[in-house]
Amino acid sequence: MDEIEGGILSSIPPAALTMRLTRAAIRMEHSRTWRIDKENPVDDLVICLEGRGHYLVDGEPRVMEPGDTMLISRGQRFVGWCVGDTVYKGVAQHFTLDIYGRHNLIAQMVLRPKIRLSRWAMLEPLVRHYRQSAPPSSVTLGQHHLFMVLLIAFIEDAFVGWRGGAAYQPEGADALDLAVMKAATMISANPLDLDIAARAIEESPYNRDYFLREFQKRVGRTPRKYQEFKRMERAMHILEAGTTVGAAAVEVGYTDPYYFSRMFKKTLGVSPRDHLRRMHRSRVGGLMGLDETDQELMLSGNWKDEAFAGR
Repeated sequence: MDEIEGGILSSIPPAALTMRLTRAAIRMEHSRTWRIDKENPVDDLVICLEGRGHYLVDGEPRVMEPGDTMLISRGQRFVGWCVGDTVYKGVAQHFTLDIYGRHNLIAQMVLRPKIRLSRWAMLEPLVRHYRQSAPPSSVTLGQHHLFMVLLIAFIEDAFVGWRGGAAYQPEGADALDLAVMKAATMISANPLDLDIAARAIEESPYNRDYFLREFQKRVGRTPRKYQEFKRMERAMHILEAGTTVGAAAVEVGYTDPYYFSRMFKKTLGVSPRDHLRRMHRSRVGGLMGLDETDQELMLSGNWKDEAFAGR
């Protein structure tokens, strides 16, 4: 899905992450008689679908309305209640997200505790399906997949940065992998910041030259080239949304659209206009009638439009 590509978690090897749903999803449907006062030993993601819920989380007031999503971190005491006659409906899921099977990844992040999901129009049907399909007393593989999409959407919107002091002291390859992951996600989250690659390197606890080599080995690019790739990746999505090449160039920080086009092709291997032609052909089914060899020719730019039209 587009919303999870190139995001905060995109630089983490999937095998390094372990997510566990520690109980069945809670189908919230509360009236004004509802009140809760507790703390959980695991993290809790709460999403509001209808009505309004009131909370105090470690004494901090929060009001939940449709589209609002909040994280109640493990060990936080929270009080919840309803006001008025409107039913407060939503879903809550207890979970853990660990890296390398040992360390709480959520604890390494600075996250805004409550946000409104930026893609709520797209995600609301998914949340309703998640709530409706959740078994009352078990957890299914499908629930794991759906919840990961929702959790990633929350992290993308709520992410502020990585904590300066780690909650644990990893060693060896784990420590280096985590340092590279943090640097890569800093760059992914702020590709238009001209100084972000340099800051990501400076914040690493390793020797600069050593870290540069290890970053390139794991990511496949130097930090600066990775930033340029993420910058052009953002431009690619802007173009796909219908923006002109010139306007897309300005949005990602280029004043000269011709220079932007050259950098786009150098980084992604295709010009902005050729990328749009490729997307159009794909969307209208232009690839469907071709065999694998012809598809490769067409996508590489070596296929002639006239030949295609005559087939």
